[in-house]
Amino acid sequence: MKVRLGDIELKNPVIPASGTCGFGQEMSEWFDLNILGAISTKGTTREPRYGNPLPRIAECPAGLLNAVGLQNPGVDEVIRHEMPALRAKYNGAIIANISGFSIDEYAYVCERMDKETDAAILEVNISCPNVRHGGMAFGTNPEAAAEVTRAVKSVTTKPVYMKLSPNVTDIASIARACVDAGADGLCLINTVLGMRIDIRRRKPVLANTYGGYSGPGIFPIALRMVHQVRQACPDTPIIGCGGVSSAEDVIEMMMAGANAVEIGAASLQNPTACKDIIEALPGVMKELRIEHLEGLKSLRV
Repeated sequence: MKVRLGDIELKNPVIPASGTCGFGQEMSEWFDLNILGAISTKGTTREPRYGNPLPRIAECPAGLLNAVGLQNPGVDEVIRHEMPALRAKYNGAIIANISGFSIDEYAYVCERMDKETDAAILEVNISCPNVRHGGMAFGTNPEAAAEVTRAVKSVTTKPVYMKLSPNVTDIASIARACVDAGADGLCLINTVLGMRIDIRRRKPVLANTYGGYSGPGIFPIALRMVHQVRQACPDTPIIGCGGVSSAEDVIEMMMAGANAVEIGAASLQNPTACKDIIEALPGVMKELRIEHLEGLKSLRV
């Protein structure tokens, strides 16, 4: 079940997605974190953030909407408290998810996190609004995505994985721009922009009006985009994410081109989802006559 993300070996491909396990403390109440391939921590910004106003979660068929708004204690507190607390309970690879609202903020947080020895990979979320360009997400434009990538790579020696937005017309061109700008890997996809209306109150369910849709409903979209990016970036490590909720989904995502897989909304519905998937993987591999998950690279469609 071992897989690799560049030079980093994981005992299995299952990673809790950023924002769905906090900084590991919540999930550690349900199972031993050391069974995981890696952990992607909650998105971290320069300053502490409360996030968006309530309500900011809405259940939907085949998933949920969230507009949490990057609630986090800020990079200083994450380095001072959250990372050491996670390392005390977990001995595997820690992926530090980084968010920002300007190029300077991305660079600042990544430079601070570069000195954090417990962070193995920096996962840079470029779905945040680009305040210099009227709120458009950095990840919706190849030039802006490349600009963030170059800025981050200039201040860190750690592997940088750019987390891509699906709310674009051509994700392959954005992926290629990031790789050409120096990205060591890619993570995709983030949530799909959605909305729900309370027809009795005649107003949006979320205080923020729009939110990110995640869960099984977006799995086919994520799978298609991972496959497109694999064709565009044949040698780049990819973490597949979006609606994965079973061992079979993990295999399917890896056949599409992912090297490892993040589990998000499934863990919010069932806190032991990652554990259950890891335990189910050997049986699915046996059924499909897969001896080594790394060997799925040769099966990419």
